Amino acid sequence: MKKRITIQDIADALGLSRNTISKALNGTGCVASDTKDLIFQKATELGYKQFSLLQDAEYECDKTITNREIALFTKSVPGSQYLSSTLLDSFQKKISALGYRLTIYVLRDTIISSCSLPENFNADSTDAILILELFDETYTNFLCNLETPTLFVDSFANPQNKTIASDILYMENKSSTYHLITHLLNTGCKKIGYVGDYLHCQSFFERWYGYKEAMHTNSCSNYKDFCILENDSSPYNNPSWLASKIQSLKELPDAFFCANDFLAICTIKALKSLNYKLPDDIKVAGFDDSPESQIVEPQLTTISIKGKDMGYIATNLLLNRIKYPDSPFTVTYTHTDIILPRFHKNYTLNTKMPLV
Repeated sequence: MKKRITIQDIADALGLSRNTISKALNGTGCVASDTKDLIFQKATELGYKQFSLLQDAEYECDKTITNREIALFTKSVPGSQYLSSTLLDSFQKKISALGYRLTIYVLRDTIISSCSLPENFNADSTDAILILELFDETYTNFLCNLETPTLFVDSFANPQNKTIASDILYMENKSSTYHLITHLLNTGCKKIGYVGDYLHCQSFFERWYGYKEAMHTNSCSNYKDFCILENDSSPYNNPSWLASKIQSLKELPDAFFCANDFLAICTIKALKSLNYKLPDDIKVAGFDDSPESQIVEPQLTTISIKGKDMGYIATNLLLNRIKYPDSPFTVTYTHTDIILPRFHKNYTLNTKMPLV
């Protein structure tokens, strides 16, 4: 009988502590990227739990996977979004090692509106489709009805919890946002606004939900007076437009929570154009932990989404779907961490708490 591989086995093989191995495998705490890669590689080699699938796939790959591809369907050019670029980097490395090639399709509006496939898409050679930054409900259902396995990273905003016949991968949004807003409230920010279209996608909606819950829990009933919630077709990237929206608010809030770091940086530019001093006059928080969040002045309070780890998880989910096409669909959430910069004494608030 094959021996069951444990965390201790991986720790002994690498000369690392069980605690370090556990943090890397569970996506908690801080583990250096190189160390994490080494741990994942050893876990795959030894056949530890979910990594045993990769081991099996590698063995099969040497014998059977030739001229097979996994397609990427996206609305945005890969690399233009922080999550997409970091997730795809680790995802592509993993599937390439298994013998797959990644074929990228940037879908035009006409393809989406007509519910059709790209002209050069070859269903016969495609084993699965990874969908990124594509939030059209009708087109989502069209893809779900294909015979090809699919994995959506994020989805259309779904406040009614409609069934999506596919595996879906999200980062955790509600709880981390709830705890970040609660932290800001506890540090003196009593008036906090939300910036962004919360119906842009499911992750934005869940962040809005976490924000609302925190405000309600702390008896902040007039929170919408401080929000900028225009449709995402509005020019959020235009500091002048955002500045006019800020000026039209009944009162300047103590802080803005923005649906992602891009919106947060745009908001900072707008506030600076109005001669506000940050973080003295107002604080700004985002979501993503993008590289820009670390160099913008002032440094952002943000939430780390661990895109690289999501790439590894996406690989496992798609390989599992290819191997077991009739298994129940899954919705997977990955852990996130709140990152607090200098004006919060530069520490990380762990969000490994029950969802709200």
